[in-house]
Amino acid sequence: MQEAREDKPVWSAVPPGVKAEAEAVLGARVTRAVRAFGGYGPSATFVLTLDDGQRAFFKGVYPLPEGSGVRWRNDEEERVYRELGHLIEPWAPVFYGSLRTEGWHVLLIEAVAGQRVPPWTASLARRAVRSYAHFHAATVDTTLPGWLPREHHLEFTGFWAAFTSDTSLRDRLAAMCATPAAARQAADWLGAHGPALAAAEAPLTATRRFALLHFDTRSDNIRIDGELLRIFDWPFACAGPPEFDFAAFAQSIALEGGPAPDLTTEWYSELLALDLDVLAASVAGISGFFADRGSLPDLPGLPRLRSFQRSQLRSSLAWAARIMDLPPPSWLDRLVD
Repeated sequence: MQEAREDKPVWSAVPPGVKAEAEAVLGARVTRAVRAFGGYGPSATFVLTLDDGQRAFFKGVYPLPEGSGVRWRNDEEERVYRELGHLIEPWAPVFYGSLRTEGWHVLLIEAVAGQRVPPWTASLARRAVRSYAHFHAATVDTTLPGWLPREHHLEFTGFWAAFTSDTSLRDRLAAMCATPAAARQAADWLGAHGPALAAAEAPLTATRRFALLHFDTRSDNIRIDGELLRIFDWPFACAGPPEFDFAAFAQSIALEGGPAPDLTTEWYSELLALDLDVLAASVAGISGFFADRGSLPDLPGLPRLRSFQRSQLRSSLAWAARIMDLPPPSWLDRLVD
């Protein structure tokens, strides 16, 4: 069965006026536009080849039909490129400019070079997390702009407390299992260990060692160029504990067949020390978030999102159980795709 994917526009569907303004911003004519897939939304994304031999990346959003589950975030991302360029270089792509016309909002940025992942190798993962540590170390405990959100990581807390207190939520999560036996195992495991997971989140709410976070670092948002991790898609940039950003990235590497989080933690820590209590709290919080989101119905226009969130639940909750010395949640292997 062919995997569902977002219905991204083709280049011929982009209005001529939008194309003309993009060429004006770039100062060159577009000779080729290759549709770029990745992410989980139907934005109009293309790698452009220009008549001066250069390349650029076109990220456009446009009016959506009523009832779409998609929320565009180009406004937030453009602000990051314009106001935080000195903090996100050289990890972020170069920002060339933007345009707004005919209901479209387009960002034009560098077409980032480098190695795509997966597949992950130990070498690629080591270079990626070490460069990520450099990114966080550049701003840790520094004064960051006041407009940056400082509570995004807290939005990932409280889910295990809800699962613990509400049997209907536990039943909803257990219902993701492919067999009744696995569902019973899930319900029993959650009933026994949900309180410990909820309690483990406490250090995440107390820490004040903040850095600039990307907050969405995963394989379809990165390239690895030598020793440098290139990161794009910046609408969720915020201030928060580096442990949270690292935890989310490390579990995503593991779920894609890369090195286990225990090893990537060691590599990252060689350059920036991690508070292990805050790291454990982050992993627990992330796993609770994906338990909640992965057990919700699909959203219109985002056909792969819930499946991906269930994959992240498998990775993050297995890691949380190891960190906390809980029995392995073997029922995760029976989650539906």
